[in-house]
Amino acid sequence: MDTIFEERFATHPNDAKSYDTDRLRKEYLVGNLMKEEMISLTYSQYDRYIVGGAVPLNKSLHLEPIDPLKAEYFCERRELGIINVGGSGIVTIDETLYELGFKEALYVGRGSKLVVFSSDNPALPARYYINSAPAHKEYPTKKVTLKEAEVVEMGTMAESNARTINKLLVNSVVQTCQLQMGMTELKPGSVWNTMPAHTHSRRMEAYFYFEVPQGQAICHFMGDPKETRHIWMQNEEAVFSPSWSIHSAAGTSSYTFIWGMAGENLNYADMDIVKPDQLR
Repeated sequence: MDTIFEERFATHPNDAKSYDTDRLRKEYLVGNLMKEEMISLTYSQYDRYIVGGAVPLNKSLHLEPIDPLKAEYFCERRELGIINVGGSGIVTIDETLYELGFKEALYVGRGSKLVVFSSDNPALPARYYINSAPAHKEYPTKKVTLKEAEVVEMGTMAESNARTINKLLVNSVVQTCQLQMGMTELKPGSVWNTMPAHTHSRRMEAYFYFEVPQGQAICHFMGDPKETRHIWMQNEEAVFSPSWSIHSAAGTSSYTFIWGMAGENLNYADMDIVKPDQLR
């Protein structure tokens, strides 16, 4: 089998306040996503959201239905978002081939029966970051490049949070049921993302950090805004963010991260802001 998975359960915010470092990492951190010649998935009870990675080398990798889905094929009742963070490759959806270069995205609609990942060059393999959420309707599969993204410049160098937000798989660019994905690139010298922090009880979220230089790290902040926690993260690791939790980070260098979310609505601006001086 090409696909392996693990399952995560939802937690109450009052319970999370008692977690030590090991427990926080066990519940929310997703490591070892990018395993060579494998598709590695983590199925969360937060909005039935899935994060994963696929790294094909000399063989193609077939996305198989995992047991929690109780489905004949992976996208039987799901939509899928894919962003390539490695070398060039091809994603085959049923009978159509989509070439995906570095930082290019692909939305895969519900009902797609065959999903296959491959790399153009095993020495520089594609590294596919995967998000998936339940879908109520079929929408067309569509590739989205950075040139086609909705781009927003935010933050300032004075506040150490100057960044470019590339909205790739959002409803202003491609039709989706509830899945949204995008990529935020920090400017050199900036380290803070998602400042001011926020929550949105209508949606959960997942962050995937990459382009973290060797020897550097990301400090991801989460939890109730009045009682926050942190998780130190390395390159190509992801973290689940419950709807009651903030999701923000500072790095020991500049970096890039992919955000994905699902929930009640597709309004990107639907968030409850928490100002920096209100955090505890």
